[in-house]
Amino acid sequence: MKPALVTGASGFLGWHVARVLSERGLRVRAMARRPESVKALDAEVVPGDLRDAASLERAVSGCGLVFHVAADYRLWVKRPDEMYEANVGGTKALLAAAERAGVERFVYTSTVGCMGFVEGGLGDETTPVSLAEMTGHYKRSKYLAEQEALRAAAGGFPVVIVNPTAPVGDHDVKPTPTGQTIVDFLKGKMPAFVDTGLNVVDARETAEGHWLACEKGRAGERYILGSENLTLEQILGKLAGLSGKAAPKVRLPWIVALVAGLFSTGLAAVTGQAPRVPLDAVRMARKRMWVSSAKAERELGFRPSGADLALGKAVRWFEANGYC
Repeated sequence: MKPALVTGASGFLGWHVARVLSERGLRVRAMARRPESVKALDAEVVPGDLRDAASLERAVSGCGLVFHVAADYRLWVKRPDEMYEANVGGTKALLAAAERAGVERFVYTSTVGCMGFVEGGLGDETTPVSLAEMTGHYKRSKYLAEQEALRAAAGGFPVVIVNPTAPVGDHDVKPTPTGQTIVDFLKGKMPAFVDTGLNVVDARETAEGHWLACEKGRAGERYILGSENLTLEQILGKLAGLSGKAAPKVRLPWIVALVAGLFSTGLAAVTGQAPRVPLDAVRMARKRMWVSSAKAERELGFRPSGADLALGKAVRWFEANGYC
């Protein structure tokens, strides 16, 4: 059996994808920039960096499947060119290396941020969207990387794209920006909130959605992997019920959040330290990122649980591992 390569296996979602594949009996080759950071996985761990094409060639050699989960996921970056080199250049290089290696199926992990959103409704894979609508370097780089995957599929390479929403759950080590919101709440560092909304999905179920996309997805198609659309106020209310901590009552006007983002991000440009309130995060919050995962449910058999399961896993794991 040829191994299945999982890039970004030391990251939150990549770790879950590698775990799901291993539990299904696949031989897993887990790629990470720092192999020693990959823990509790039954996998062959190999070094690799998205900005090092030669390391990608070595990592994919002999593999039958590729799950490209790795990405530079930051809402503020001091040197944006590094993000484009990793997310766009790395994806293009890995696609080329995988095609040369004779890979039979390539699952690319994009993001729901590359989708179009509908004011007062739900976006889906057919909602029109363009690069001009991408807020910030992370979303722009992921949009451009997704275009590379679509081009490869149009050229005959069997690439399937998945667009996770906001995965939450256990083993969010770094944590991700969504996970950090949960940690901040648990630490009592969220005195107010903005009127925004997102779609929350369980990280483990998202990983299972990756396998379903590999098994059943159509090459060149995108599949939203999401679950429950919630306002931030509703999410904080659920976290309050799960943790026993009080939810903030103050709704911050968006213009106030924008000023805070401008100040915080401006200060980061001087200090080089990540801003407490990234301006890109504030700009993204202007829209409710609500979507439908009906296509994945219909074509892949994706059956996500509600947000309570995912948020409960996250709260328990963060509490048990000393984050709060």
